[in-house]
Order: sequence, then C-alpha cells, then structure tokens
Amino acid sequence: MINKITIENSVYPNKLRNIYDPPKELYYVGDINLLNNKIVAIIGCRKASKYGLKIAKIFSEELSKNGITIISGLAIGIDGEAHKNSLKNIGRTIAVLGSGLDIIYPESHIELCKEIINNGGLIISEFPLGTSPSKENFPKRNRIISALSDGVLVVEAKKRSGTMITVDFALEQGKDVFIVPGNIDSLNSEGTNNLIKEGAIMVTSYIDILHNFE
Repeated sequence: MINKITIENSVYPNKLRNIYDPPKELYYVGDINLLNNKIVAIIGCRKASKYGLKIAKIFSEELSKNGITIISGLAIGIDGEAHKNSLKNIGRTIAVLGSGLDIIYPESHIELCKEIINNGGLIISEFPLGTSPSKENFPKRNRIISALSDGVLVVEAKKRSGTMITVDFALEQGKDVFIVPGNIDSLNSEGTNNLIKEGAIMVTSYIDILHNFE
C-alpha cells in the first residue's frame, strides 16, 4: 500500500524539513519510522568495478550488523549492491526513487524492491504516482538521499557523475562525506580520490565510520 505524508505532518523527517527546497510531499511503502534511525548513504558508480561492488558489499553488511540503516538510490551498480547486502543479518535499507512508486526504475530492481519491503525496509519518493524516471528527477532524488543520511559513503565516482552531485548536496547540508580510496589509474576513482585530496574523510574500514558516530 502506497502512503503519503506532507511537510506539515509530524512524521515528516526534520532532517529533510530543514534543507533548502524540501519536498512538500513524500510517498512511501514500508516502515516510515526508519527515517528516525542512524542512517548512512552508500553511493557510487552504476558501472561499478568488481572492487567497488566488493567494497559496497562489505560496508553495507557490516554497518547493518551494527545497527546502521543504509540508504541509496536503487540504481544498478553500487546502489543495488548496498541495498541487497544491507538486508542480510536482519538489516534495514531505504531506497529513494526518481520516479513514482508505481514505476520502479530500473525494472531489473523490481524484485529487490519487494525484498526491501518484505524485510522491513522503506521505499520513498517525492514524485506522485505515474511520474516517469526522467533525467531531471535524479538530482532531486539525490538531495533527499543526502539529507536523510547522517553521513555519505562514496565507494566509486567519476569526476562528472550523479554521485558527485549527491556529494555536493551532502556538503551543502553539512553532512560528513566518507571516501573509499581507489586505484589511481581507474576512471571510477577519479572523483573519489580527488575528494580525498580536497579534505573528505578517507575510510578503509566500516569501523572508521562507526567511530565517527561515537
């Protein structure tokens, strides 16, 4: 069942209410109370490397084991890997869509959406039913991912990408940005390695993130 809350509703998350241009409405399926949990966003390349997928798997599993809720954008690559592996060991995950909740995109993740809901997770969108996943929707989606998180973990990112747009939103919103370093000869690591140079928090273990929340 698809539910809706407005910005005037007491259930509407304050982390989202306080950003620039907050969505007036949120549509959701699943446990809306997850928005009150400690949340880490895990984001990265759609065309992820084997290294990136492995890192996303490890961090999402281990953070979930330690009571962290994982949020991401349901895209293929790093997003999907983070959602999938956060469900292990009774973990919870939140997927933010760039379309209406009746139009799951990508279609290959329809079953993953069902898994998320059946395992106590949450799927949300600011877009009304019937909204197609058009290109301009995804930056809007990305600001919600960063806003709802207590920190953003970037696994892989090219210099120009949707991932870097999410990082920009996170920095504007005052979020901690954690970066997994990558191979210096990989296009997938150009964005992440540059962020480390610019002062983002480099992490080599999920424990680094847990320590930051102590």
